[in-house]
Amino acid sequence: MDLLSNLALGFSVALSPYTLFLAVCGCFLGTIIGALPGLGPSNGVAILIPITFTLGLDATSALVLMTSVYYGAMYGGRISSILLNIPGDEPALMTTLDGYPMAKAGRAGDALVLSGVASFVGALLATLGLMLLAPSLARVAFLFGPAEYFALYLLAFCTLGGMASNNQAKSALAACIGLGISMIGVDNSSGLPRLTGGSLHLMDGIDFLVAIVGLFAVAEVFFFIESHGKGSSIGVKLDKVRIPWKDIMATKWTMLRSSGVGFIAGILPGAGASLGSFLAYMTEKSIAGEKGGFGTGVPKGIAAPEAGNNAAAGGALVPMLTLGVPGSGTTAVLLALLMTLNITPGPTLFTDRPEVVWGLIASLLIANVVLLLMNVPMVKIFVKILMVPAWVLLPGVTMISFVGIYSLSGSYFDLILMVGFGVLGYFLRKLDIPTVPVILGILLGGKMEDALRRAMTLSDGDAMYLFSSPIAIGFWIAAVAGFVAPMFLRNILKKPQAVTD
Repeated sequence: MDLLSNLALGFSVALSPYTLFLAVCGCFLGTIIGALPGLGPSNGVAILIPITFTLGLDATSALVLMTSVYYGAMYGGRISSILLNIPGDEPALMTTLDGYPMAKAGRAGDALVLSGVASFVGALLATLGLMLLAPSLARVAFLFGPAEYFALYLLAFCTLGGMASNNQAKSALAACIGLGISMIGVDNSSGLPRLTGGSLHLMDGIDFLVAIVGLFAVAEVFFFIESHGKGSSIGVKLDKVRIPWKDIMATKWTMLRSSGVGFIAGILPGAGASLGSFLAYMTEKSIAGEKGGFGTGVPKGIAAPEAGNNAAAGGALVPMLTLGVPGSGTTAVLLALLMTLNITPGPTLFTDRPEVVWGLIASLLIANVVLLLMNVPMVKIFVKILMVPAWVLLPGVTMISFVGIYSLSGSYFDLILMVGFGVLGYFLRKLDIPTVPVILGILLGGKMEDALRRAMTLSDGDAMYLFSSPIAIGFWIAAVAGFVAPMFLRNILKKPQAVTD
């Protein structure tokens, strides 16, 4: 009964004309961002976050817009994977294995429609899972004390860092950089400035959004400049677009299985859509066996990774909303947005601000239907977006970033700082050091420090208090396993090479 009343509250928010308009706009913009190779959902959400402050959106409207962009980008990533053999983002990598061969065989339209349907199934089931599982997990979170939260934050660093790079040392270095940046400002306990260099501008610390927009959006601008504005061109001709009913019916169980696998992968902090896509594809490949023809352009090879990565995207929202710990790089950006809007994700969010949570869930259900309708009849429009040259895209990205941040703070120093983070992000990526752990360190560093201090205060300085409960011990074990396991599983999880001409 509570579920029905909460859904009624959510739809009363989501079906308001303005919120519905924002959801549709977010779906459209997200699909465009996902279709452009290299941008992906993390960069797309980071680039568009300043718009929420320029428009003066409240917490519910801002979250609906950005999560619609998030879901839209997950849908859009398949377009360049199928037509260009270039993944729009990392989770769409597996789609290239069968999507591009199917397109080369003259079935580009079928591949795009089938992948759109699979994305819809995965995202819809994940949203239903979020609706059913998140409230229960929120109630469990009330059992957490400072020791449990410290271990949980450590788990997030270890697992997200482990999946973000091929080198654990580089992931650890990135996390340390983020933690160091989070310490800038006035110490909450002593009231003394730390790492400010005497600058009054740094007394309040580093704003989350300044760092995120710099590391993602501005760094992306530098990479556009480095590539000399090279555009992309359609590698496979797209003719008639029709609905391949036979392929859809033949892959229905594949979509359901892959959605379950992807959702579970998404709930795990740090796993995200990339692992969900990989596990879904490998699961279906193992079920089909050698006679399945995976890698040659079979429909199941498209349906599995698309359902898996979209389900994982929805699953990643579960730990973010219930525990305040991002399940992926994109949800880390969304977490920063919520914190900037004075919304604290965690178990109390469901009781303190139910309109935010249930309005979001209802909007996601609506957004999934909107995305399906957009990505089938309008797919040719999104294909044309791939022809947008970099010299058109570059000024737009730069303008949105600068205007958005300045409208938020009104400080020229923040603009300089944002460019500085852009330079840092550029060099980190050139050195193959992941930026997601840096963001995670900035976001969670203060909370992690507060949890540690509270734990030490309650225990009178006894470090063993951090291992005082089964939940905390479980998180410590999972953290160590999450950091060490990729060292041994790297060959298994190695990104496969896409099929080339």
